[in-house]
Amino acid sequence: MSDETTREIYERARLGQSVTPGIRPAVLVVDLSRGFTDPECVMGADLSAVVEATERVLFTARAGEVPVIFTTIGFESNLKDGSLWLQKAPALAELQIGGKWVEIDPRLKRREDETVILKKGASAFFGTNLPSILVSQGVDTVILCGATTSGCIRATAIDLIQYGYPTLVPRECVGDRAQGPHEANLIDIQAKYADVVSVEDTLSYLENVKGKAGAAT
Repeated sequence: MSDETTREIYERARLGQSVTPGIRPAVLVVDLSRGFTDPECVMGADLSAVVEATERVLFTARAGEVPVIFTTIGFESNLKDGSLWLQKAPALAELQIGGKWVEIDPRLKRREDETVILKKGASAFFGTNLPSILVSQGVDTVILCGATTSGCIRATAIDLIQYGYPTLVPRECVGDRAQGPHEANLIDIQAKYADVVSVEDTLSYLENVKGKAGAAT
């Protein structure tokens, strides 16, 4: 089935409508750690274009004092905290706490005041305090960047809509190991969970909410 046929089916089902973003966004960067952005890691791929596009979003967000939150996947050296995920994807064992593959890609220039959430599942919400972080900072919209589109991005997008957060996914700011799953999941995310937009539209949105973002009073 072609992508065009899929889109036609989804349109007939009235899927893919737009959500209404708020005025207090946060940028959530999921798993752009070295283990995913460096092809030398068995889990990694060359996501240089994704990192570059995400850095553009972060630059504008930081200028507008928009909260930035990172996630990374990391397991204890005994790997017992990996549960069944490590049976399904044993290469995740490379991502051990304290190792270089868990580090956020340095090209993103993470600041000391920007939160890093350590997760052990696909969704950024699973087993983490992300909900309380978003609430405490008065966030009403999330800009979702990172990897992989078919895994942790999709899982996080599903939870974001279920938690009630309008979500923008800049297509240039998400990536995967293979193009097929990447494209297919972008179509599905747009249809059901978030608005897949261009990085330029994302930057325009951030400029429009400048001075309005940040914690609720």
